Amino acid sequence: MTVHEGPSGAATIWDRLEPLLPRVQRPARYIGGEDGSGTPDWTQRVPGGPVAWLLSYPDTYEIGLPNQGLQILRELLNERPDAVAERAYAPWVDLEAELRAAGLPLFSVESHRPAAAFDLLAFNLSAELTYTNLLNMIDLAGVPVRSAERSAAHPLVVVGGHCTYNPEPVADFVDLVVLGDGEEVVGEITEVVRAWKAGGRDRREDVLRALCTVPGVYVPSAYEVTYEAERLVAVTPRWPEAPELVEKRTIADLAEWPYPREQLVPLTEVVHDRLNVEVFRGCTRGCRFCQAGMITRPVRERPADQVRTMVQEGLRRTGYDEVALTSLSTADFSGIAEVVGGLVDGNGQGDACGQVSVSLPSLRVDAFGVGIAAELQKGRRTGLTFAPEAGTWRMRQVINKLIREEDLYGAVEAAYSQGWRRVKLYFLTGLPTETDEDTLGIAELARNCVELGRTHQRSPSVTVSVGGFVPKPFTPFQWFGQNTVVELQRKIHLLREDVKRHRGVQMKWHDPRATLAEGLLSRGDRRLGPVVEEVWRRGGTFQEWSECFRLDLWEEAMAAHGLSVDWYVHRHRAEDEVLPWAHLSAGLHQDFLWQDWQDALAEVGLPDCRWTPCYDCGACTGYGIEHIVASATPPAGGSQGTGQVLPGAVPVELGRRTETVAS
Repeated sequence: MTVHEGPSGAATIWDRLEPLLPRVQRPARYIGGEDGSGTPDWTQRVPGGPVAWLLSYPDTYEIGLPNQGLQILRELLNERPDAVAERAYAPWVDLEAELRAAGLPLFSVESHRPAAAFDLLAFNLSAELTYTNLLNMIDLAGVPVRSAERSAAHPLVVVGGHCTYNPEPVADFVDLVVLGDGEEVVGEITEVVRAWKAGGRDRREDVLRALCTVPGVYVPSAYEVTYEAERLVAVTPRWPEAPELVEKRTIADLAEWPYPREQLVPLTEVVHDRLNVEVFRGCTRGCRFCQAGMITRPVRERPADQVRTMVQEGLRRTGYDEVALTSLSTADFSGIAEVVGGLVDGNGQGDACGQVSVSLPSLRVDAFGVGIAAELQKGRRTGLTFAPEAGTWRMRQVINKLIREEDLYGAVEAAYSQGWRRVKLYFLTGLPTETDEDTLGIAELARNCVELGRTHQRSPSVTVSVGGFVPKPFTPFQWFGQNTVVELQRKIHLLREDVKRHRGVQMKWHDPRATLAEGLLSRGDRRLGPVVEEVWRRGGTFQEWSECFRLDLWEEAMAAHGLSVDWYVHRHRAEDEVLPWAHLSAGLHQDFLWQDWQDALAEVGLPDCRWTPCYDCGACTGYGIEHIVASATPPAGGSQGTGQVLPGAVPVELGRRTETVAS
């Protein structure tokens, strides 16, 4: 084969990698060559060579390839004259063993260059239990796991994504953290690194100090952390370039960023295997458990005409017959019914496009009526998932998911009346103030939905899916003490016994032990870094996967480092406590979050602020943006609730972990 050289002179490893692939599961994960991928031009004439990014996802190809954030950044960087960007995913355990035995490193899937040939190893962190995979990939790249041990010759390790709003458990392992939207900031980081390379790439500290001045960039090594006994008391800058508070980045106009223009079409089965088009970013529904809704404010809407164009061009280029219009609450998109109707009717593109199946992740229950059900059923009809989140109206007021029973029943009946036979209901358990009555209310909702279905279908079914609640940073519930494993198991058993008595109702649940480990990392501080490292060194990778997860590794590592699981996970926080992420900002006022926590305890629900007076959360005023939407008219719906529906939910079995093709 032809050997291509990168700017560092590092050749591809394909000749040595290819003989290993027949020995592993799903070798198509590692070969690249997807439609839309291509290989960037490494021969650009830039002083010091182009800035090379390896955009990585710390899970398998099947989970990571559909990630829209990495696909967007890859296109943006490769459009620059001074940068190249390729992708990497976590090799499954079989290939990792082969790589280590053969002395081969982590590699990019486009050109199969060694990861160490890149200037930046950038990871999307969307789940806490991938932290050990992050360490494993850094190590597999041949880079020291701890940032303090790296030299100027090593790549910079970058992380972004929702988990980075509290990056402290991995602070010792990363060089820089990006908060918020990445479209603009990756270009600014590229310019800083390019200047450093052109200047001879001397001290590593020099480029880190320069990166501190980029808005939205947090450099953990630039800060000192102070503790008194168990308590964190301060996180303070130790370099003059480092700001006391790092603010997130927010792009104001989504219309300026119509990406990805060329969505990747995988060579093997992946989750969310369909065309994905983001219709707006942000959410003001105010669900108190939902970190995504809080940290992505304010709402910024893509013009409807641009959505149609992106869908038409994407379907034509990719050959997909299913499109997902994505956001956190898709029914809030202006003119959603017209857009959906145009897509399923073909929108003037000919008969072939009339068979397009439209998936609407995060569509509110109270906006799903017979009309939109009728439009959706014109395409390929699959499954529907509604997310009431809690079993009683009292509990939904606590969490501010203002869906009444009649909203849910109306949506379910609309679905059954238009030919759907299967409905999935998603709930959380372990929520603040939750009682057994609230838990059993889940079974009652499911039973009533089945009865409604029987008026339209011969054998309707409802699957109840239950996840354990994990409090997240920058939400009103960040002060809440998470339920114990024993308590979550008791609630699941209580519900399971009740569900067994009802024909047509099935139940699935998330492992409460994994919920505990997620909660440990969600609100942890830097003292958890050695815990993450020990779990990784003892073989604890792919902790998101049921067949690999081991709670004993986490508990033993906590004990070995003298740390209390109860203190980190199960206790309530005080208002004046310094939280590990206090030096970072998601644009929300602390007093707004605290008051919303008090409103939750008082069972007070708050309507969406787009249609009511401002609650002064800080998201708009902090960035000079006011909810950018195409219409000031509230969407149709009885109670303006925040229910979610996920049409097109098709289970894809990956090992023993089941993902759902709906976000």
